[in-house]
Amino acid sequence: MGILDKIFGTYSEREVKRIIPIVDKIDSLDESMQKLTDDELRAKTEEFKKRLNNGETLNDILPEAFAVVREASSRTIGLKHFREQLIGGIVLHQGRIAEMKTGEGKTLVATLPAYLNALTGKGVHIVTVNDYLAKRDRDWMAQVYEFLGLTVGVIVHNLTQQERQQAYGCDITYGTNNEFGFDYLRDNMVVYKEQRVQRELNFAIVDEVDSILIDEARTPLIISGEGEKSTDFYKVADFFVKTLKADVDFTVDEKSNSVILTDEGVAAAEKFFRIDNYADPSQMELQHHVTQALKANYIMKRDKDYMVKDGEVVIVDEFTGRLMEGRRYSDGLHQAIEAKEGVKVQRESKTLATITFQNYFRMYKKLSGMTGTALTEENEFREIYGLDVIVIPTHRPVARIDYPDVVYKTEKAKFNAIVEEIIETHKKGQPVLVGTVSIEKSEALSALLKRRGIPHQVLNAKYHEKEAEIISHAGEKGMVTIATNMAGRGTDIKLGEGVKELGGLKIIGTERHESRRIDNQLRGRAGRQGDPGSSRFYISLEDDLMRIFGSERLQPMIEKAGFTDTDAIESKMVTSAIERAQKKVEGNNFDIRKTLLGYDDVMNQQREVIYKQRADVLEGKDIKEQIEEMMKDVLYSAVDSHLTGLEEEIKSDLEKLIHYLEDLCIPHGMLKVDELEKMSNDEIKEKVLSIAKEIYAKKEEEFGSEALREIERVILLRVVDTKWMDHIDNMDHLKQGMGLRAYKQQDPVQAYQIEGSEMFNEMIYNIKTDTIRHLFRVKMEKAPEREQVAKETGTNHDDSLKKEPVKKEKKVGRNDPCPCGSGKKYKNCCGRMA
Repeated sequence: MGILDKIFGTYSEREVKRIIPIVDKIDSLDESMQKLTDDELRAKTEEFKKRLNNGETLNDILPEAFAVVREASSRTIGLKHFREQLIGGIVLHQGRIAEMKTGEGKTLVATLPAYLNALTGKGVHIVTVNDYLAKRDRDWMAQVYEFLGLTVGVIVHNLTQQERQQAYGCDITYGTNNEFGFDYLRDNMVVYKEQRVQRELNFAIVDEVDSILIDEARTPLIISGEGEKSTDFYKVADFFVKTLKADVDFTVDEKSNSVILTDEGVAAAEKFFRIDNYADPSQMELQHHVTQALKANYIMKRDKDYMVKDGEVVIVDEFTGRLMEGRRYSDGLHQAIEAKEGVKVQRESKTLATITFQNYFRMYKKLSGMTGTALTEENEFREIYGLDVIVIPTHRPVARIDYPDVVYKTEKAKFNAIVEEIIETHKKGQPVLVGTVSIEKSEALSALLKRRGIPHQVLNAKYHEKEAEIISHAGEKGMVTIATNMAGRGTDIKLGEGVKELGGLKIIGTERHESRRIDNQLRGRAGRQGDPGSSRFYISLEDDLMRIFGSERLQPMIEKAGFTDTDAIESKMVTSAIERAQKKVEGNNFDIRKTLLGYDDVMNQQREVIYKQRADVLEGKDIKEQIEEMMKDVLYSAVDSHLTGLEEEIKSDLEKLIHYLEDLCIPHGMLKVDELEKMSNDEIKEKVLSIAKEIYAKKEEEFGSEALREIERVILLRVVDTKWMDHIDNMDHLKQGMGLRAYKQQDPVQAYQIEGSEMFNEMIYNIKTDTIRHLFRVKMEKAPEREQVAKETGTNHDDSLKKEPVKKEKKVGRNDPCPCGSGKKYKNCCGRMA
């Protein structure tokens, strides 16, 4: 590809060339737009909407619409889009990813496609990584949209349901990926359609698209309810694994992130728990608790993976170093860590609803994104999301110098060298931004600088409330800022007075990250819009990445060369060894995300069926036909499964069938063995079905058609929700055991698909059976009402809704409008059943 790229230009360069004529067209309209009055410019919005209604497409009006936004932006916020920003806007409108370097004005770029696509009236979502950025961008850019007559909303985590509905009803809505995803799940848990907040998912522009669609893709969104399992066994399992000896009773495999019991360990477990065979399937729960306790004690590291704060275990985000308040490891790992740390072990939660970001964002009719670093993951974007990456030229050439890595034998020598480098740079007054991979490392470095009397700011998970403020000053004279990973991402670092002359912002990386992309993000904090700047990574052979993936070849070479602890190595061979290690890890992580998606695709097909059924119920559709179909399926299946066809067992089979049908829906004494004995199976089916229909028709006379239709909806909703929640848990347990299938030469995802489909079919049959059973047992004086089958207790992300105090529902008055949304008075509708 390298030679072809040299001859014909890269894919991005060729695509940008195709876009240039559209940019020229927008430019040519600039003068005529400047001549319009404010009112005339505003009136363009209505004109565009009419033209769309008359059959023109968004592409037809794009040049003019972009020119309008450009002029409106210039008049309202004093910023006029550069040609490069126009290219970025076109790429986003086309449903692609625009890679734009830091400081190139991505927030402004989004106004172009957002305005154009909002003209359809179907809504545009602009997705950011945190609440601070969502609010900041909305407040800043709303001036442009509102000037042109569009409405703009923002979704942040403490909004009421009504405020959310208003924000989603706007032409353009800003918000975080977590909020959008959780609102989708909650909309599919409500019991009245009026409680839903989102509209159909139309067009999303995802800012920091790599962070949201790749880094966070391994963690599905989960809404939890209270679980039933006891927590004592976590403490017992923890006590047991603490008695084990490393490399004797268990081995730790860092590459696969697992702990495996040896034969001695298995024998110790059998003795401790007083069982004959640890591997027996009946010991599944014991194995689960021991596995999680081993992982908690020997893989999960305090102050790296999690922190203990106010007597609670709080997860640290591996990508940003932020504390993820309210988020919990699933499948009992969190409880195992709580037992390990001696804090209160919380009850295991039950999953009420879940979806991966991959499947949530693939539901949008059109998806696009922007970031400073996407090209290294282009294959993943294309394969998972069908998105290609277009590199947008910078407005001014990049003047940052990226120096080669320097490598030390030990971590101590590396940190000493970093401290000396910071001191030398600080003497000149040149600002320094130091990137670390964990809170622990940032605080260790901070302690070294304090000892040497160097004033500095630490930006990590413990202080992230102030992060945007701190990071915005990182380019001022004499500033030294230490930041975990990409803290303050999305905030511009402007150079202070006199800093350009000193060489701009200096970036020091204290360790290479697992992904080249995260290294590039750190580098990209310097050299915005043609500013000077520099970057260099300091590495030691004791760093995790080097130790696990890269040092097998390097260590012996360095020993041979006779390097001391304080010697620094600068060599292309070392840099390429590091990049190979990173590529290996990136490949592993892509495989993990792909497998996760393979599993979730199975769940997604099932989720769509269930959510479609719920939507039909919420929309108030008449489901009488569906109920009759269920009745037929359940009764016919009962006859088929009970009657074996063996003559000598016919009496016994019929007795069991009658007993089953009486438990299900047929009144006692209506079916007789003698009578059924003379009939064929098909005749029995017809008889049973006709009796059931007759009884149901009487129920309809008793309740009235409308009331019975609502009862059908209430019962189906309740049964579907209960079964679906159990099914999510069962599928999760199934997934946990799938890794072992590889040992049997089975494809785990395929096995999950086959068995998951069987479990789903079983659940659907159980839904039908339970719905029919409940419907036939419903009594006039005790008709059910709509209610959620489980209360949400939290989510696995920190931006979950603030817990509101539980309010007692106000009793509906007889003359009040009926809450089912029929428009009738309560006494003439659902009140007739009460």
